[in-house]
Amino acid sequence: MQTEKKIKLFLVDDDALFLKSLEIEFLDPADFDIHTFATGELCLENLKENPDIVILDFHLNGINKSAINGLETLDKIKSFNESIIVIMLSSQDKIDVAIKCMHHKATDYVVKSETAFFRLKQIVTNVLHSQKIEKTLHWYVNKMG
Repeated sequence: MQTEKKIKLFLVDDDALFLKSLEIEFLDPADFDIHTFATGELCLENLKENPDIVILDFHLNGINKSAINGLETLDKIKSFNESIIVIMLSSQDKIDVAIKCMHHKATDYVVKSETAFFRLKQIVTNVLHSQKIEKTLHWYVNKMG
């Protein structure tokens, strides 16, 4: 019996409590191989593990003021591998911040709120579903063509 590969999920946030809550939220269902990082630098050091999805905080300098921020981390992730899905997360409910993230090739932007975990799971599910459809379509086109 063939089992599907777990989705490698990187969670990056300098708020330890929020990061742990996010990790717990994605432990169920157990479809994910979860790696957590408190800084963008630690995330970048581990990119060789080829994450499928990165959920990345916009502000990452709450503990270390000289740490790189989420936007810089996003740019470096995309220069490493354009196809890594990056979902930005922020406590800022400002449209210009969300637009800036999208211009830097983020897949989506979620505001930290009481619905953030639900929205993140919904976005991840939609992304994975659409990737599955693309793979099936690609296989079908190659088989028929």
